[in-house]
Amino acid sequence: MARQPKTTYICTNCGSQSSTWSGKCFDCGEWGTLDKLETSDLVLAGKQVSGKTLQVSKLSEAKTQIETTRLTTKFEELDQVLGGGIVAGSVILLAGQPGIGKSTLLMQLAAGVSRDSKVLYVSGEESEHQVAARAARLKLDKNQLDIVSTNSTDDITVTIKSSDYKLVVVDSIQTISTNAVTGSQGGVSQIVSSAQMLIAAAKQTQTSIILVGHVTKEGSIAGPKILEHIVDVVMQLEGDKFAGFKLLRANKNRYGSIDEVAVLEMSPIGLVAVDNPSKALLAERILVDGSVIFAAVEGNRPLLVEIQALTNPSEFGYPKRTAVGINQNRLNLLVAVLEKRTKLSLAKTDIYVSVASGINLTDPAADLAVCMAIASSVKGLALNPDTVVYGEVGLGGEVRSVTYADKRNKEAKKLGFSTIIGPVRGEILELRSALNTHLKSTKPK
Repeated sequence: MARQPKTTYICTNCGSQSSTWSGKCFDCGEWGTLDKLETSDLVLAGKQVSGKTLQVSKLSEAKTQIETTRLTTKFEELDQVLGGGIVAGSVILLAGQPGIGKSTLLMQLAAGVSRDSKVLYVSGEESEHQVAARAARLKLDKNQLDIVSTNSTDDITVTIKSSDYKLVVVDSIQTISTNAVTGSQGGVSQIVSSAQMLIAAAKQTQTSIILVGHVTKEGSIAGPKILEHIVDVVMQLEGDKFAGFKLLRANKNRYGSIDEVAVLEMSPIGLVAVDNPSKALLAERILVDGSVIFAAVEGNRPLLVEIQALTNPSEFGYPKRTAVGINQNRLNLLVAVLEKRTKLSLAKTDIYVSVASGINLTDPAADLAVCMAIASSVKGLALNPDTVVYGEVGLGGEVRSVTYADKRNKEAKKLGFSTIIGPVRGEILELRSALNTHLKSTKPK
């Protein structure tokens, strides 16, 4: 039995593999994303493979075991996103932009778990006194939490197997490396190999591990796509790192729902949950044209957010289209629909659309609110202050029904909004009639 060395190239964007290097990935079409991955094939040379009978169990027993081995973080919002707590032996990947609060959140999490269980915080980016300074700033109990600063995956793995820690936090996966493979820290080979070693140690010892992951400038998790596939939970902390609210969501969760979203806010003592996000998001609203309240749904949580639009005559031959908080291509599409289906003249108008408080919207139900905001700014008419808008706009100018309509309506009524503009299943609502009806009935600014 011998090992035959092999070189594989893996795309950091889509995760596809190739036996040869090329400047362009043949699957996703991105340039310069193929990185070298050192592997080895096991050649059996005709030797018969032997195995053993597997020990099976009932699904009910397995589910009971998971529920009884969860670690509570003492952070209700975080436990809710995780599905009830951290499952023993699970590996969690937490990603987010630099400075958004990942290390702060993990320090709070580690301190909460350490009240009842033994926790190790491994820092690959900061020294021990820097981490201790953060804990002091957050006013956390430092006596129950163990800390070490290292960049060696081999040392971390041995420590996990030889100790009785219930939770190990590794900050971050891009800063550690193993001697088993070549390559620098943060490379594809090191990230994949280090993650696999830590996952194996977690499953063998039933130790939960949280890995911190960096993100690219586009917002996706840095490194190979396989990293997201091999872990049990992928959480992402989104929002504006300087101000506004942060949204913590689970993009993947083998032990719970991915519909739970935590709305957090940075405070002097760390990240805290926002009790009434909709009320807080609308606290600084002013009644002007171009301002529309949108009933959004993040995960399964309804939120009322303000969408603002500003229009000005274009001074150049090509009008500007700027979007903050929504997809730029979606804005261009909606502007085209407004021009074609409602006869609004926007070809010589600069259009700026922004979602207040740093919220990033991917909900297609925001289409109608964006269109209403643009039309309101162009006409100089402000919607009635007690109006909430939602609905998906099609290319034909029709407003399509959306999911969670009941939750959107209930949240709007709870905050005192009496008028709801949105589609009703089974009835046809046209964008042009919706604009004419509600913009004509408002007062000029």
